[in-house]
Amino acid sequence: MRKMNFFAGPSTMPVEVLEELRDQLVDYEGQGLSMIEASHRGGMFEEMYDECLATFRELMGVPENYDVYFLGGGATLQFAMIPMNFLLPGKSADYSKTGTWSNKATSDAKKFGSVNLFFDGTESNFTTLPDPKSVKPSPDSCYMYLCSNETIGGIEWQDFPDTGDVPLIADMSSDILSRPVDVSKFAMIYGGVQKNLGPAGATFIIMRKDMLERRNENLPAYLDYGLHAKEKGLYNTPPVFSIWAVKCNLDWIKRNGGAQGMLDRACKKAGMLYDTIDSSDFFRSPVDKRYRSRMNVVFRLPSEDLEKKFVKESQEAGMLGLKGHRSVGGLRASIYNALPMEAVENLCSFMKEFERKNG
Repeated sequence: MRKMNFFAGPSTMPVEVLEELRDQLVDYEGQGLSMIEASHRGGMFEEMYDECLATFRELMGVPENYDVYFLGGGATLQFAMIPMNFLLPGKSADYSKTGTWSNKATSDAKKFGSVNLFFDGTESNFTTLPDPKSVKPSPDSCYMYLCSNETIGGIEWQDFPDTGDVPLIADMSSDILSRPVDVSKFAMIYGGVQKNLGPAGATFIIMRKDMLERRNENLPAYLDYGLHAKEKGLYNTPPVFSIWAVKCNLDWIKRNGGAQGMLDRACKKAGMLYDTIDSSDFFRSPVDKRYRSRMNVVFRLPSEDLEKKFVKESQEAGMLGLKGHRSVGGLRASIYNALPMEAVENLCSFMKEFERKNG
């Protein structure tokens, strides 16, 4: 019997995708070898890769004037690559500090140039976000950067700033394809795939082509977006297995209604869980209701001892990953695209019974 997987990443994947990978692992589509044995130069890998990119473009509604490809190194590598490419001498970049991941990106950017903070959520303990309409880029800004969903703090941008001619860059690692997004608002969208798209190992890049004209060209090969765009992400050996699994996962998303279908699922699951929290004096969510994440629901109990008991008993009930991140404590349920509705229903029932016994 499979466990209910609430881990924040690597995270749950659709069972039918796992079964497809299993069934095709040794002999991919009758071609006599595994995809993970195949050369990435042409042949069956590149055919699969092209299909993956085409489906990703379709589901995201990516305009023609954008490059789409995958890299290794995780989203964390992008924290440095972005300022190395686009934070030019004598200029600055606008960053928001809204939680762990945007904070790390800000810290890396400061090593390469001047950074302006257009929002700092430190005082609120990263439980809220600015009104997007109030956000304006600095006069000398090369780009504006944000993290669309903070997995640890459980906050999510529900809409995005209009930055005019200043390029907007977003880390969408944890809410990519959980809702429709107007890609044309962004100069670059990137993220690790291990939340909503597949297993760990690959990072997706969606970048408007004219950004390459703004970049620092005096960089080592792997750190230069221009080279990766030219080579379609295949300058060096790509993370083959991860990309193949992403392709299978994208096909699953397409069969289940695309981005809008995923949003409908997310609203039902998150709505059910937040209703359980809000209807109780025992559970509480520290997050500003206007910016609550539909992917990562964080909540607290009256004491840390009760939280430890909740984690222990939920594990015994087959629910994994409900302990909050070590940096903030508390509890967290990550309810990504592939998590079945039944898992959230079971969690809500468990929460109500736990309150009855311990409240």
